[in-house]
Parts: sequence; structure tokens; C-alpha cells
Amino acid sequence: MEKTRKTILYARLSRDDGEDSVSNSIQNQRFLLEKYAKDNGLEPYQHIQDDGWSGTNWNRPGWQELMTEVGAGRVGTIITKNLDRMGRDYLRVGLYLEQFKEAGIRLIAINDNIDTFAGEDDFTPLRALFAEWYARDTSRKIRAVFKARTEAGYHCTGAIPYGYLHDPKDRQKWIVDEEAAKVIRYIFRLVIEGNGVYQIAKILEQEKIMIPSAHLQAIGADNNCRNNYSDPYLWRGGVVGRIVEREEYLGNKVLRKTYNDNFKQKRRKKNPKEECLVHEGAIPQIVDTETWHLAQKLRKTVRRGSISGAPPHRLTGLLYCADCGSKLTHDRGVDSHKVNGTKNHYVCGKYRTRTKECTIHFIRAEVMEELLLDTIRRISYYVKNHENDFIQRVSELSTIHHEQSIKESKKQLEKSRLRYDELFYLVKKLYESFATGKIPEKHFDKLITDYDEEQNTLEKIIKERQEEIEAWRAETTNTNEFIKLVKKYTDIEELSNQMVNEFVDKIVVHEREQVHSKRTQQIDIHFSFIGTFEIPQVDIPPSEREKQRAKELARLELEKREKQRISSTNRSRIHRAKYKGTAKHEADLAKRRAEYAAKKKAQTQLESVQI
Repeated sequence: MEKTRKTILYARLSRDDGEDSVSNSIQNQRFLLEKYAKDNGLEPYQHIQDDGWSGTNWNRPGWQELMTEVGAGRVGTIITKNLDRMGRDYLRVGLYLEQFKEAGIRLIAINDNIDTFAGEDDFTPLRALFAEWYARDTSRKIRAVFKARTEAGYHCTGAIPYGYLHDPKDRQKWIVDEEAAKVIRYIFRLVIEGNGVYQIAKILEQEKIMIPSAHLQAIGADNNCRNNYSDPYLWRGGVVGRIVEREEYLGNKVLRKTYNDNFKQKRRKKNPKEECLVHEGAIPQIVDTETWHLAQKLRKTVRRGSISGAPPHRLTGLLYCADCGSKLTHDRGVDSHKVNGTKNHYVCGKYRTRTKECTIHFIRAEVMEELLLDTIRRISYYVKNHENDFIQRVSELSTIHHEQSIKESKKQLEKSRLRYDELFYLVKKLYESFATGKIPEKHFDKLITDYDEEQNTLEKIIKERQEEIEAWRAETTNTNEFIKLVKKYTDIEELSNQMVNEFVDKIVVHEREQVHSKRTQQIDIHFSFIGTFEIPQVDIPPSEREKQRAKELARLELEKREKQRISSTNRSRIHRAKYKGTAKHEADLAKRRAEYAAKKKAQTQLESVQI
């Protein structure tokens, strides 16, 4: 049986071998192993090698082939130059040595004077340990080199983000892939128009736009991309999401995104954002700063479509309750009192009919859209025609608003912190009462759960207030950006998704009030860059006034027709409800049935005569 087992000559060379790479070359190892096998009559033999593979990687192809042969029982002897050629993990080497021993396989490490048939060698475990120390030291040195290179702004991996290519003259220099850059800008525009990542993926697929890996393969780019795709146009929502989140498109080179805890770990971990190295302006910019930041804000806003598959309403996520601060919910249920049978309004997210946690803060979606469109029109006209006055007013209002907001947030922060500290004292007292048997277990469990929930809520409030205060302190009102945004729209005829997302930061809805037999409702619109702004009364030219008046009359006419239609429909319903079941209704029904029967009989007689 032993004569049928063969000898394996195993050689390995790694880039980590450094100055020893000449003596450790595959050619020299093969020559040394062949000579030893021939001199000692260990034939026939088979060469297995791993060229360019680290000793810390046990998934190298040559070693896997060797272990397959071992598992099949076809190996009698393994010869290698040194024990560290097997690997640089002393625990794994020790396990393989035990496995070879149990399988009756002879292991020879020529330069280490190891021959398992000659008996145990007390220094074998030490040699394996020294090999691991060498690998650990090499890994530490390589990490130090990579750290220095990334701090200097050098990219240490082959792959670079979609939208960029390596400069043929200098691989550390990135150039814009214009074809991919158009797709990236298109994706950002779709986000600003209110589309989610999965909707965008579907749009790109329908328009037959190539996915990143297919595009890179099509242009022959060497970017270490994976080409294991089944459909070159099948975009994934996750891929779109990662493209939108990439800071590189601002022109910033982001390095050290992943890390390894030690040299044995092959799967890299994601570095926290604050640990990454960001070199601002180091690469060409693909997306402008305002568009990128607006897209990040919209990505954080959760907008769910309806059960029927209809897209979410464009104002969803922008409306907030003035009293409790929660977001308003878009109601799209069935309404039997309306002609079209559907609801289209917003209510406070914490409004509950039974618990009365907050009041309704009701507002119809079409009313809110009309108000928003009118406000955007008026502020745009004011900015375009009174730019200097606008800048001065915004500067004055911003100072007052920030001072009031910071004062209110500080008050809420202090109140929350006092209650948070008070809860710690109450929890401590509660444990003492429970330990001494003063309160039963079921009461203890209920109280401790309530306290825990309140503490979690307070932690969120404290964090939010701290972030608000820091944001207001760091913020400088950018009126120039708002002016640039206004000038971007020359004629505002209707409200678009992009306009809503670019102009509006948030909308605060107050509860309705009854003032002198009239119901009024305050709406605070917070614009991007400038916050809330009270538009002064300005003289609008006759032509502009006529245009706005015509639109207002058209809107009123539509409302009047809608009310008339609803009123007529309701009257018909009331009439049918009163009429149904009466003696007259039964008589009319019997009469119609008799007329129908007579008509049917006459038609049957006519057909029989014709036949």
C-alpha cells in the first residue's frame, strides 16, 4: 500500500519574503526539493507550488490541491524547503502536523532538519511560532507603510469609485469618466425629483443604462471590477444608494475606509466615518456641493408609497406638527363622502381619536401645495426685484431667529437633563423598595419598564437638542445660495418635485383657530439656506398681477365646480336613501318589471312569426 503513495514536493513564494526572494525563488526551491528526493530514493514525486501567495492565507490553490491529495490517501511523503513554506500560523501548522502524523504521512523540512520519521523534534513548534512572528512583524511593517501612504494622499488599492478612471500616465491621478459621470449626475437629479433608490434602479434598467461593472468592461478599463453579472442593465437599489452616498463625487479622496484587526483576518471591517482619511479637493468633482448635500437630506427622509403601488406624496416628510414636533402623516384612505372616494390630506402623526395624545392639525394636500406654490412665486419675485433689501432683511431676521431658537432649545435640553437625572434616583429607590419587599414584583416590573422607556426617549431628545444647538452655532446664513436657487427658475408655472425639494427645508403646521367666526391656520415654511422669511408687501406690475389674478380665479372656479358636484352627488344619495323601500318605490319597481316582461314577450312572438 505504501508503494502506491507518492511524494509531494511543495514550494511557496510570497511577496513578503523580501530580501530572501532570490534564494526562496520557486526555481531554487524546485531544484533543492528534486535533488533531495532523488538522493533519498523518494520517487515518483509530484511538484505542487504556490507562487505569490502569503503564508497566512490557507486558501491558496496549491495547498488546497495538496490537501485534496492527502484526503484521498495518495500521499506518502511531503518535502518542503522550510517549515514556514507550509504557512505562518503556528496553530494551523501544528494541526496539520498532527493530521499528517495520523495519516502516516512523512514530513521533511530540509533546511530545518525536520523528518517526522526520525522521531519528535522539540524545536518544531518553536520554528512554527517564529514563522508566525515573522508574518506578524511583516504585516505590521506593511500596515505602517500603507498608513504613511494614505496620509500622504496615495490610493493603496486597485479599485477606484465608479465615475473615475486611472490616468494612464500616473495611476495615482484620477480622471473623470465622462460617460459614467453623466449617469451619476442623472441619478442625483432623480433623487432630487423625489425618487427612491429602487425606483431609480428600475428607471435605469428601463432606459438600458449599463451597470458600473458592465460599463467598465465595455470600455476596457482596468479597475479591478467584478464581472460576475447576468444582466448588464440590471441595477440594484443598494448600488444606487452607495453611489448617492459617495463623498468622492464632491472632489474628496476618501481613504482608509476599511481595516484589519490582525494579519490573520482576511475579511476587512468598515472603518467609522470619523476614522477615514478625507483629502478635500484631491480629485475632480462630478456633483456640485448643493446637489450632493440635498440628496443626502432626501435620502434620510422615509417616504413610503401606497399599498396600491402609487408613489409617495411629494410633501411627505416635510410637514411637522407645531405642538408635538412629530411629522404629519399623509392619509390616502377611502372617503365615502367624496366623489372620487379617496382622501388626500395630512394629519399629525401622534393624533389619536381615543388617547388625545395630540390634536389633528388637519390640512388638505392640495391646499398646502397651492399655498407653497404661491409663497415660492412671491418670494422669487421679491428676491429678483429687491435683492439688496432681501439680503438685509434675511441678515436681521436670522440673528433674531437663531437667538430665540437656541434659547428655547437650551431650555428644553436643561429640562430633559434634570428629568433624566431624576429618573436615575427613582430607579435606585425602586430597586431598594423591591429588595426590601415594599412593592410586589409585578408593580416593580411595570415601573422599571416605564422608567426605561422614558429614559430612552429623553436620551434621544437630549441628543437632538445638542445637535440643533451645535448646528445653529456653526450655521452662517447663505443668502447667496438662495438667490442663486431663485434665479435658476425663470417662470414658476406649477409646483414640481424638484422645486419642492430644493426650496423647502421643512413646513410647520399649526392647529386651526376660530377667529371672529372665521377659521384660520398658521403655516410656517422654512426655506433652504434662509429658514423662515416673512415676505413684505411689494408693488407687483399690472401684467404680473393679472397673471396671478387669472390663476387665482381659475383655482376658485375649480373649487366651486368641485363643491357643486359633491353637493349634487350628496343630494342624489339622500334622495335615493329616502325613496328606497317606500310604497311608491315598490310600485315603480313592479311597473318597470311588467314593462320589461311585456317587451320581452313581444320580441319572442315577433321572432317566432319570422321563423
